[in-house]
Amino acid sequence: MARAGLTAEVLVAAAADLADEVGFENVTLSALARRFGVKDASLYSHVRNLQDLRTRTALLAGAEMIDRIAEAVAGRAGKDALAAFAGAYRAYALERPGRYAATQIPMDQDLVAGSPAMRRTAEITYGMLRAYGLGEPDLTDAVRLLRSTFHGYCALESTGAFGASRDVQASWNRAVDALHVLLEHWPKEQRRSA
Repeated sequence: MARAGLTAEVLVAAAADLADEVGFENVTLSALARRFGVKDASLYSHVRNLQDLRTRTALLAGAEMIDRIAEAVAGRAGKDALAAFAGAYRAYALERPGRYAATQIPMDQDLVAGSPAMRRTAEITYGMLRAYGLGEPDLTDAVRLLRSTFHGYCALESTGAFGASRDVQASWNRAVDALHVLLEHWPKEQRRSA
């Protein structure tokens, strides 16, 4: 029998903490059950399986991350908003590595579309980029560029892969400056004639 007070929300919060401690890839139902002193089977009345637990952890982490980003960009536009967005993204990735790793898993697009946090993420990100005068398909392309740049930088930084003596923060600041210039001068998609 499950311990009183054990809920899906409690399990997901514990899974997120465990992910930060041991790595998202090491979060298992058995490890979570041990944390609560219950049998693995006790968890199945709260989560369907490991994939369900990981998806819920990703949604929790995504909500936490966008809350930080939203607070950072509030009242800002252009380069100030971009720098605040980037800084909040990087801080979350480095401070909450397991949770951040959870945000990178592929998820069912219907689930993403139904998530208030994921909709908020899109609204804030696309809103920031619209200040640069971008419309579709450029908005989607710019989102992909920013995400891949931020993720790649954070992934390399978190493993200590930047070996040059140059200050990592200084390089980050220059990367954000370069992204700002690029966004201000975004190349227009040329229509190909058939």
